[in-house]
Amino acid sequence: MKAFVLCRIAPGLEAEAVKRFRSVEGVTEVYLVFGAWDAILSVEADTIDKLSSMITAQLRGIPGVSATETLVTTNL
Repeated sequence: MKAFVLCRIAPGLEAEAVKRFRSVEGVTEVYLVFGAWDAILSVEADTIDKLSSMITAQLRGIPGVSATETLVTTNL
């Protein structure tokens, strides 16, 4: 299962957050962006439960991360 996770990061903590994002198992790509969101992560997990756990237990716990939105992909 693949998803994109949009992240809002507190100003000044972007570099440290990106470093920590990259250390989370299942995070395959990290992009810093401009706009309403500060980073877009490409993530992979075997199940929706593992995806949920990665986001709630790991990504949201990274200092500076103030909000996330997850976009789960589907194969058509």
